[in-house]
Amino acid sequence: MLRVRTHLLSALSLFVWIGRYRVATVMSTSVLVDRPVEQFASAHQQREGGGFLVRRPIGGRIRNCDPFLMLDHMGPVEYGPGEAVGAPDHPHRGFETVTYIIDGGVKHQDSAGNSGQLIEGWVQWMTAGSGVVHSEMPTDELLEKGGRMEGFQLWVNLPKKDKMIKPRYQDTPPERIPVVNTPDGKVTVKVIAGECLGTHATIETRTPILYLDVRLSPGSSFTQPIPDNYEGFAYVWRGSGFLGTERKAAKMGQVGTLGKGNTFTVSAGPDEECYVLLLAGEPIKEPVAQHGPFVMNTWEEIQQAFVDYQNGKLGEIKGSSERYEKTKKAREAQKASGKWSDDL
Repeated sequence: MLRVRTHLLSALSLFVWIGRYRVATVMSTSVLVDRPVEQFASAHQQREGGGFLVRRPIGGRIRNCDPFLMLDHMGPVEYGPGEAVGAPDHPHRGFETVTYIIDGGVKHQDSAGNSGQLIEGWVQWMTAGSGVVHSEMPTDELLEKGGRMEGFQLWVNLPKKDKMIKPRYQDTPPERIPVVNTPDGKVTVKVIAGECLGTHATIETRTPILYLDVRLSPGSSFTQPIPDNYEGFAYVWRGSGFLGTERKAAKMGQVGTLGKGNTFTVSAGPDEECYVLLLAGEPIKEPVAQHGPFVMNTWEEIQQAFVDYQNGKLGEIKGSSERYEKTKKAREAQKASGKWSDDL
């Protein structure tokens, strides 16, 4: 059921152009309509890449949420020395990957010669476009010394007109990601994409997207305006709380998609913090053909992507055999220490 509040502000869509990118803002109108939780699910834990553990709230039991294809919550996991695993060389085409690191670190390389390290608080927005071969491995320090690893990888679809554009990276350190607080100081929000409390993100997106990391103190609540044409979801990644004004109870690993309306509320219980990823975006509304690391509009385009990859058109990264060997040894180290389980 939709709840209507007769306030004088709401979040209907108004778009402005910044360069060649379209960014959503907020305009005044007559009423606020609170979005209910539409679908609700607990994310199943599974292994991906070289064997790292993830929970997949979107792309699993909830298939997708246009324009979002998948969200993986990596960890949290404590690695011993030599145990950290990543995702050795693999291709991407036709969409974007957004990696957000909470703890630990990832060393990335690609077939276009790009490389770097993502550590605590960093966000990488990679537009795969026409295609790259990509490697995401633990940093040398994490592999050698062990430690805690936690983060997220979001897959964002691209419209047909952008699926074959040139690949692009936006590696953004934490000091360039805006952090805002509610007036009472009880809620902190990292603005990864979009706008919150009058503050715009620095990261550019090809379609209008809101990506917030909302951290609520016990007993607090937070309401975010969201354009009524957006689709989205809220994922609890630490603690527990409530989703929506109808207060659907949710704990770590649970997700709720957003129903119709133009605001959404998240709340923490009286005794525990609640950390929530709140994501919403303008749906692309195009056919989706998805197979493994390729996301196109038709199955013929998927077949062509595999042909191009097999023929080397997406390139390669030197040292692939070394990365696969490191991954194999890390899995063996986890099994030797009793941390590896095939029963998930």
